Amino acid sequence: MSSSSATDDSELWDAFRVGDWMRRNISRGYPILLLIALVAIPGFNSFSQSPKLHVLDLESPAQLRAFLRYTPDRIPFVSAHRGGPRSGYPENCLATFENTLHRTWAILEIDPRYTKDSAIVLMHDPTLDRTTTGHGKVSDHTLEELRKLRLKDTEGQVTECSIPTLGEALEWAKGKTVLVIDTKDVPIAARIEEITKHRAEANAMVMANNFDDAKLAYSLNPEVMMEVFIPDQAAADQFGQTGVPWENVVAFVTHTQPKDAAIFQYLHDKGAMAIVGSSRTIDKDFTEKKISKSELDKGYRAIIASGADIIEADLAIEAGEALMRRKEMKSSKDKYFEKRP
Repeated sequence: MSSSSATDDSELWDAFRVGDWMRRNISRGYPILLLIALVAIPGFNSFSQSPKLHVLDLESPAQLRAFLRYTPDRIPFVSAHRGGPRSGYPENCLATFENTLHRTWAILEIDPRYTKDSAIVLMHDPTLDRTTTGHGKVSDHTLEELRKLRLKDTEGQVTECSIPTLGEALEWAKGKTVLVIDTKDVPIAARIEEITKHRAEANAMVMANNFDDAKLAYSLNPEVMMEVFIPDQAAADQFGQTGVPWENVVAFVTHTQPKDAAIFQYLHDKGAMAIVGSSRTIDKDFTEKKISKSELDKGYRAIIASGADIIEADLAIEAGEALMRRKEMKSSKDKYFEKRP
């Protein structure tokens, strides 16, 4: 037996002995002795403290706009596709969101769908079979029926997690991060209405599928940020004619390589940050074991070096950890990045 394993065994035995002493004395009503006993257990202090969350400190829509406005000293970060699912953590799930933020700073891309009784829940697919214990269309089930189901993780294993509503997710995000609400079968007006109802303008933004949607969103609530597909300078010029301020926009450029390499600088000159997706490229290659972890990390850093500011990643934790070197440099954006219990 090695010295380290002997130490581990000794500490484990000490813990059992303390536990036995506790069982004998709890009934005698010695709370202070119980506290001393807990502190005496090796590792208790570390296990009793909740891991810190990587929080984006945003308290107003103006702060969100400032956070997402491009500056030369910007801090690159991650948009966690479907919230950052992985083994043990289903997609579009509050527990998964928490897990992602325990490991890295991230905004969270989520997917809304209507139930039979017109509630809005988080679900990527139109059907329940792949990600839940249910079957059939989401829209054929009431919210009460969906509440009884359990979510599956990325390995298809059933978890104890249930399907959240969009409203629950918006309330959860306050003081923690920003939700990027995709379209699926929920029109942009309905998504804006939910954000407005929950007063979540500082912690949510919507995807606009086209420039008409962007104009509608701005007319309904000019405080709401949006993500708009702008792949090249021609599209940027067209968007500039919509009347929607650039400060209300983050530009999604591509899932692969930009058609126009100068688009990043063009967007930066407008004050807009640029998103590039990695789910169809390096995330896929790593998952299929075509590249190594070091190559994956280099790939994330290369996306940022090309001019992107945000990476929408399937492997959000890996992407976020690859970008952690940002903390080595001072930035006017530092004030937004915090760690909290």
